[in-house]
Amino acid sequence: MPTTIAPAELRAAIDDFYAWHMQLLDTGRVEEWADAFTPDGVFDAQGHPEPVRGRDRIRSASRAVADKLAEAGIVRRHWLGMSHIVPEDGSVRVSSYALVFQSSEQNGTVLHASTTCEDVLVPDGDSWLIRERVVRVDGMS
Repeated sequence: MPTTIAPAELRAAIDDFYAWHMQLLDTGRVEEWADAFTPDGVFDAQGHPEPVRGRDRIRSASRAVADKLAEAGIVRRHWLGMSHIVPEDGSVRVSSYALVFQSSEQNGTVLHASTTCEDVLVPDGDSWLIRERVVRVDGMS
């Protein structure tokens, strides 16, 4: 049993944030998706040569990927779940499983990746900003 159980209101707010955030990405609204990172936010995805640092760089890197996928006729959907939420001093640490599905006319829908997602969220009014995101792909060393 976890030592800290997140209050239901906090869990609901974070679940709502992730639903909104991932739907922005999946519908190609990557500029808005990137705005959910702090100005000095970090996106560290396994398989990339190095972490992307700063909201502006996260925005441009994400736009490049979204454009490439759209050009290839590929649609991606992200599902985050089984979140373990730990409030810390002024932030919240969230560990989730994330599945990435990929659909195309040629290949139908397939599971593209099974990952873990480790976020540090900071409050931003009545929502959240991501200070750091670390994504690790299952089976990749």
